[in-house]
Amino acid sequence: MSSEEGLSSTITDWLFINSWWLLLPFIMLLVVAAFIVAFVLLLYMISPLISPKPLKLNGAHVVVTGGSSGIGKCIAVECYRQGAFITLVARDEAKLLQAKKELEKFAINDKQVVLCISVDVSSDYSQVESVIKQAQEKLGPVDMLVNCAGLSVSGKFEDMEVDRFKKLMEVNYLGSVYPTRAVITTMKERRMGRIMFVSSQAGQIGLFGYTAYSPSKFALRGLAESLQMEIKPYNIYVTVAYPPDTDTPGLAEENKTKPLETKLISETSGVCQPDQVAKIIVRDAVQGNFNSSVGPDGYMLSALTCGMSPVTSITEGLQQIVTMGLFRTIALFYLGSFDSIVRRCMIQREQPKVADKRE
Repeated sequence: MSSEEGLSSTITDWLFINSWWLLLPFIMLLVVAAFIVAFVLLLYMISPLISPKPLKLNGAHVVVTGGSSGIGKCIAVECYRQGAFITLVARDEAKLLQAKKELEKFAINDKQVVLCISVDVSSDYSQVESVIKQAQEKLGPVDMLVNCAGLSVSGKFEDMEVDRFKKLMEVNYLGSVYPTRAVITTMKERRMGRIMFVSSQAGQIGLFGYTAYSPSKFALRGLAESLQMEIKPYNIYVTVAYPPDTDTPGLAEENKTKPLETKLISETSGVCQPDQVAKIIVRDAVQGNFNSSVGPDGYMLSALTCGMSPVTSITEGLQQIVTMGLFRTIALFYLGSFDSIVRRCMIQREQPKVADKRE
């Protein structure tokens, strides 16, 4: 073999060996991509097997606290339209009777019944237990409990009366604990049921003006996560709903005293209609989803704040893992804009004081 042929062979071997090194990253990328695709397909195949069986609302007994108006009433309407028997629980008897008339227009059969019970679900557990027992005697065991009784008050921390903090915790938190405690034993005996807690997006992120309201809604998540771990073996599933600002009488009342900063921050996400919110919440509760969110902002907040909360399917968990980094980046821009709103309002408020001092 001549020296030229030997050199050519050496160069060819060198190029062949190094070409593999050049192709190796592409080969590894293809392998990783194939693995991810196979993993995702496997998740989609497994997820239906581990997800809870949907609850059939036709003929089911649904109890809705705070059901005389707003989101609660719309949830009751949505369930009634699907054939459920409804127990409406609220304080104002006149509003309850009016809500009953509205619900009965959506009956799909002659057997459906709307029962109204006037009681304050946050005042006395024995009273709540008694009325729930009455409802079950008339309409059968509770298949789904919707804890929607709530109160929203906004204002600066130092301007809020101390009693307001206590009141909001009683209504928004204990007002959900008491009815849940009253139905849980029967649900465990029957090995079935759905429990829904209607929180708020202010129960996922603390905002200016909600130092009394947000903690009472944050508390519902802690209750829901702990309770879900206890009752999941009994085929009972908990749903926590995080609706945004919704066009309800409660929001209209809150807006009368809402600080400017809170109004400007709230305007970044807009206002939803209660019937649209109700449809999403009922769908998620029926499916047994732990989180129920509305709109893109709601989905992002739920993914960002999922933490150690349970998932209904592996697919849901994968989506949270994949989107977490992106959503955190977007959230930082939101937080920056909120801080900017608060600073601007503070400066505007301080300018007259500075001017007075100069004079």
